[in-house]
This record gives sequence, C-alpha cells and structure tokens, in this order.
Amino acid sequence: MKINFDEIIDRRGSNSSKWNVQENELPLSMADMDFKASPEIIEALSKRIRHGIFGYSDVSDEWKESIIHWWQTRHQFEIQKEWLMFCTGVIPAISSIVRKITTPAEKIVVLTPIYNIFFNSILNNGRVVLECPLVEKDGRYEIDFIDLESKLSDPQTTMMILCNPHNPIGKIWNREELEKIGELCEKHHVVVVSDEIHCDLTDPGKSYLPYASISKNCLNNSIVCVAPSKTFNLAGLQSAAIIVANEALRNKVNRAINTDEVAEPNAFAMSATIAAYHSQYWLDELRNYIFENKKLVREYIALHIPELKVLDSEATYLLWIDCREITNDSTELVNEIRKKTGLILSSGEIYRGDGFHYLRMNTAYPRKVMIDALNRLHHAIEMIKIGG
Repeated sequence: MKINFDEIIDRRGSNSSKWNVQENELPLSMADMDFKASPEIIEALSKRIRHGIFGYSDVSDEWKESIIHWWQTRHQFEIQKEWLMFCTGVIPAISSIVRKITTPAEKIVVLTPIYNIFFNSILNNGRVVLECPLVEKDGRYEIDFIDLESKLSDPQTTMMILCNPHNPIGKIWNREELEKIGELCEKHHVVVVSDEIHCDLTDPGKSYLPYASISKNCLNNSIVCVAPSKTFNLAGLQSAAIIVANEALRNKVNRAINTDEVAEPNAFAMSATIAAYHSQYWLDELRNYIFENKKLVREYIALHIPELKVLDSEATYLLWIDCREITNDSTELVNEIRKKTGLILSSGEIYRGDGFHYLRMNTAYPRKVMIDALNRLHHAIEMIKIGG
C-alpha cells in the first residue's frame, strides 16, 4: 500500500501543542510529525471507539508479545516477557526512575547537547545534572571518554541517562561506543537509563543497536525506555514500555511507576501499540520520505544559505544546523527568524553543550511544507545579513 505523506492536514484548532501558534506561523520545532497514523492504527482505534465503553484497561499479553516480536525481528534483540512494564510515557518513566533509583543531591550524567526535558527530570527531583559535553569534529560528534570516566567516577554520580539514537544530533551510537559506556558505568557502579524512543527512525539502510543487547554488563545494569510514539506519531496516546532484565532493578522500577501512578494504560494505548507494531511497511515508507526531506534541506541550505551547515544525521527526523557563521546566540537567531517570517525553529541552547551554535529543525512534514519552511528560512537569513 502506498502512503500519501504529501497530504497536508490542517492541525490548527485540534488542540495540537505544536500548532497553537499565530495564523502566519509555521512550527518546525516540537518533535511530532504532521502525518496521519498508519491505516492499521486508525482501524484499531476506530474499532475500539465503536465498542463504546472506555473503562479501565489492563496491560495485555498481546501488548507484550507485539513488543517482543518487533524487537526480535526488527532489531535482533530477544526480550523476555517478564522484563516488560507499561508506562504512560518515556519521560514519566525517567522521572519516576530518577526519584526511585537515586537520592536527592546525587549526580546524573548526560552527554550534551541532549534532549532538554531530561534536565527537568533531573533538576525538578532535586538531583544534579553532570554534563559530559560531546566533541564535534568535522561535523560529527564524539564522546570524550576521558571526561566521561571522570564524571562517572565521582562518588556522587549514580546514574547516566543515555539517548540512543541521540536527540538532537541524530547520531546512532556504534557497538564500540556503547560497550565502552557499559564498561565504565559498571566499573563505577552507575546505572544506565537508555531512552530509545527514536530507535526505529533511522535512515534507510541504517539500524540502531539496543543498549541492553550489547553485553551482559549492559543488560544487567540498564533500564531501557521505548515507545511507539515518535515512530508512529502516537505521543498523545501515552503509551511506552520499560525493559529491565535485572530482577532487583526491575522491582524498584515497578515500585516507582506504580507509586507515581503512571503504570496504567488508557483505553486506547493497548490497541494503538499492537496495531503500530503491525505496520512495518508504513514505517519503511516513512523512513524513505523523511530521508528525502532531510536530503532536500541539506541541498537547499548548501545552495541558498551557505552560511548555515547541516550536520550529518543517521536517525530521527530532526536536523542539527550550525549557525555560528551568523551568530553565537542561537536563541536570538530563532527569535529573529520567527519575527521576520513566522518560521519557528528550536534554539540549540536549550540542549546545552555547544548548542548555542545550533538550530534544531523538524523535517517530518509534507514536502510542500518543507519547501515553504526553507524559503522562509532563506528570506529570514537574507534580511538578517543586510540588517533588515
């Protein structure tokens, strides 16, 4: 079945967080997609609605089996049924895990620039963010493992939050990098929480490695959070899974999410997730479409806005754009772009690290919308260059 990702759907007036903007504005900031869910998901939810009763729901074996089958066939990682727990989202899971596994004033390591909401999960719970800045070389980021070990060896460091693949830079961590992280975290008794919500959104021909699949050390010392929300555009249905092989660690996580009351599915979460993991063809077409969108952005910027540089991206529908030839203040730049053209991008500054040199752009839109966005960006940069 051919999916029409070119279809433009008006989301204004639909309570969309992303589209709650002025009439002339175009938001390419928040990470959700402007594509309809797969036909299987829409049919499964329609069937659920036709049933007409929306009471309390249990976590079903079918939900667990759909996740097990997906990771086994798609990512060659065998998950045991007892390792799986339901949660209403990856961020609720991480916040609960931070509260239960660590204590106030302890330090949690993150590789920056990184998804900004992780900082909320750490700071709002009275813990300390310990940044290990990634090092950019020729448009590619690398981990400074000497610095990482220094941070992990701090006696107050008890957790590391990993983003795999990494948001916002779109990097897929390789086996050697993940093995090294695992070795260092085991050596220094640091638990790894791996957010793998973007794992299925790799470029065609690229695949990610589940952190827990790398080694026994990684498996036994990790809490992995996954969800269909980014892949299948289901964030509003609040469905995620936590994978923990270590029984003692799993019991703590289970206690955490149940204490925080984030372990019960809504009436649609089970149906949507099961249907999503029967939509492989839809995902494969989506990955091709996003790949072409990212290619369009790179080529357009190279031709028309050479002052900007798009970094290589292997995963996610997000692009990380170097703006240092124009400014050292990405927040001021995104404000100027919005004021001049209505185009809304994310300032890299909120992701910390060297983010003040970068913009983040969402490319999960119909192609005509992407062309409109690029034309607006070009116009804004031209006006800024001439001081207009």
